[in-house]
Amino acid sequence: MSSFSAVDYVELPQVFHLSTRYNEDPCPDKVNLTIGAYRDEAGKPWVLPCVRKAESILAADDTLNKEYLSMGGLQSFNDAATRLVLGENSPLIQEDRAVAVQTLSGTGALTLAFQFIKQFYPGNKDVLVSNPSWGNHKLMIDRIDGLNFVQYSYYDAKTMGVDLEGMCRDLENAKDGSVVVLHACAHNPTGIDPSKEQWRKIADICRKKNHFPIFDLAYLGYASGDFNEDAYAIRLFGDLGFEFMVCQSYAKIMGLYCERIGALIFVGQTPEISHKCLSQMKIIVRSIYSNPPAHGARVASMCLNNRDMRREWEDCVKEMHARIRRARSHLHTALKTSNVPGSWEHILAQNGMFSYTGLTKAQCEILIEKHHIYLLKSGRISMCGITQENAKYVAEAFNDAILTAKEN
Repeated sequence: MSSFSAVDYVELPQVFHLSTRYNEDPCPDKVNLTIGAYRDEAGKPWVLPCVRKAESILAADDTLNKEYLSMGGLQSFNDAATRLVLGENSPLIQEDRAVAVQTLSGTGALTLAFQFIKQFYPGNKDVLVSNPSWGNHKLMIDRIDGLNFVQYSYYDAKTMGVDLEGMCRDLENAKDGSVVVLHACAHNPTGIDPSKEQWRKIADICRKKNHFPIFDLAYLGYASGDFNEDAYAIRLFGDLGFEFMVCQSYAKIMGLYCERIGALIFVGQTPEISHKCLSQMKIIVRSIYSNPPAHGARVASMCLNNRDMRREWEDCVKEMHARIRRARSHLHTALKTSNVPGSWEHILAQNGMFSYTGLTKAQCEILIEKHHIYLLKSGRISMCGITQENAKYVAEAFNDAILTAKEN
């Protein structure tokens, strides 16, 4: 008898299951609105020109080898990633209070952060996450013994905006010194972010309650097209004297999905504290995967540090942001033109890669099974799947799903 006969089969996350169904679907009109990955107007993945250029330069460099990076990763990348998030002239950097390690994209940064919290954070081990949030947050927290997954209110289904009253109430009622995961911008899955005034109120409560913030930063530039604007919340907390972490991904913002490039930035009260914590983060890295991959880090470092390539990359991020804004406009126009029941102004009001449509589970199932439009059953869609060509088809399918579900 096998020692593992008691192991149960677990279903894969819905997003991957639906993407598999989409890929196997022969319907010529099928639309994939599931996985959050950028697509151009033709619905194709985009390798950024600056990334192509960097890879060509690296391939021609005979001085490079395949030796291990250090546990902390490529330092030129870590330094540039920190400056991008905190600002070129950030006092946190000038005072040597901001340190960073290269991670396996954003998921790796979050996992490393949670492992560090488990081992070294002296506060309580409740980890507060927005309701709703990216599904992987719960999966990671639940699999680390000693951490407690707790949700705070975030989305108001009636206004399709931030439930600030509920969020503030839950942060106030949480145990003192809780860990709070905050989406820095382009909230996944709702596409709704707090205003600057609301961020200040959130920060005031976190300071009063002595909460420890962890910022999830996967979409810098996707919310507004401007890095500085999208980093507002993080820099606000820095200005207010918080200790905090930032978990950054270069999958979406540089198109390095399969290279698994990210950074975990830690800001402490003093340089001594920060560097002690950095040393412990490196030991955790050593125990899990020893050291991170070099190729994607070299590409990202070149795009961040080379002046011309940096300018080209920033233009690419602006184009990705603009493309998604156009997709929102295409869908909104088609919904209005097709007289689809309901108000769809939230499609335009939301930002970033995702939209919380407000569709019910029953309506989503009709879209999947009848119209071959694949989306999460929460009603979340990836706006990158919307094109000028398919927007009318999607809108008409929405109309049919809403009317059919109502009849049933």
